[in-house]
Amino acid sequence: MATTVSDGDESAARFRRTQRGLTRLLVRDMRRLRRLIVPQRLQESAPEWIEAVRATVDQYGDASASLAADFYEAERVAARVTGTFTVPLIEPPVPEKTESSLRWATKDLWPRDQEQATPAQLEPMETRLDAAEAKAEQVVQKLVTDQARDTVREAVRRDRQATGWARAAAIGACAFCKMLASRGAVYGEDTADFRAHDGCHCGVIPIFRGQRFELSDKAKEWERLYREYAAPHSGDQLARFRRALAEHGQLLPPAH
Repeated sequence: MATTVSDGDESAARFRRTQRGLTRLLVRDMRRLRRLIVPQRLQESAPEWIEAVRATVDQYGDASASLAADFYEAERVAARVTGTFTVPLIEPPVPEKTESSLRWATKDLWPRDQEQATPAQLEPMETRLDAAEAKAEQVVQKLVTDQARDTVREAVRRDRQATGWARAAAIGACAFCKMLASRGAVYGEDTADFRAHDGCHCGVIPIFRGQRFELSDKAKEWERLYREYAAPHSGDQLARFRRALAEHGQLLPPAH
């Protein structure tokens, strides 16, 4: 008898909570590293901070991938598929990728001529440091969570008993994530990309042979709103979907 898997399953919610808990610890350690940035010595201190953050991202990324492997193996057992399979752990991002992301997050710290500076670059240094820290936290959260998502997706690609995957979004997710999650199990084992933004907490749910995927009640409502208010309007679908979510109480304010 076929088993049913859903984005509303407790196992998926528990895994998402575990990943969010991990990234909260990541942010805590990130904030401790802020003291390494010395405004009077940006040229020397910023690279030191980037190197320390990169090492932290690698550490947490490995933990994130390990948790993802545990989740995949548990889902495989629940699906009652046959045969053994070892989940391949995805490596941390290459140093250049992390460094590039962190340089983007801190670009407004560097002094500029007043004629060339953006409004953000004219703010007091403490304000710019706060903004850079917030951007950096979002960037590293994505890098670490991507390592978990990629671990599950790569396992789906290699596992002969896997047929694809679905996206799971939380109640507080943005319209973009809810739109993609409402599509259900449309992502095959060879789907190459997971579209995520900085701060995205969406998860990947593996689907195995003999399983039937079913949208959760919340995702069914997102799918209904998209189909009714956005799908017929090519080129304006995301904006219309965001408006429909807000009007129907399905889009939390930015503070959440």
